[in-house]
Amino acid sequence: AIHGTRIEILEAQAEAAGLPLTVVELPWPCSNDEYVEAVRPHLRTARDAGVDAMAFGDLFLADVRAYREELLEGSGIEPVFPLWERDTTELASAIVASGVEAFVVSLDPERVERALAGARYDRAFLDALPEGVDPCGENGEFHTVVAAGPMLAERIALRSGEAVERDGFVYADFTLDGPTGRRR
Repeated sequence: AIHGTRIEILEAQAEAAGLPLTVVELPWPCSNDEYVEAVRPHLRTARDAGVDAMAFGDLFLADVRAYREELLEGSGIEPVFPLWERDTTELASAIVASGVEAFVVSLDPERVERALAGARYDRAFLDALPEGVDPCGENGEFHTVVAAGPMLAERIALRSGEAVERDGFVYADFTLDGPTGRRR
């Protein structure tokens, strides 16, 4: 929910990645207890379907990692953190160099300039970040949506819409571009 990304885009990403998608509906606002209550049945379903590990992109926030480990404890699903403690400056450069095409979908205007909502996640964006902002947004400074990269079989065509501020964040409204949103 903090990303503000439309479900249609998430569905297109899952299809392009060749992965199944399970959407967990959450109320808004959503307490942690409500979140856990909504997620746990899906964890059981995933485990029953043969899922034995779940990867998270967390980099260095120990409290977030501990929360995820606690959430999966006893589920039969092992939490995996393949990026844990990677240098985020090096990782951001590697992401850009790998051909990942991503856009900033939400940002904290207290930390990142409002005008960067909707920006392409590239070298220019990274260079525009203020001192102290993590280049991977690990502290919640910004969030991105991926449109293309080596993990996707095809590019997802996105169209950037209006940027709005709500609940203390600025959101850039991206939609699929065209009937399917995808073009090669």
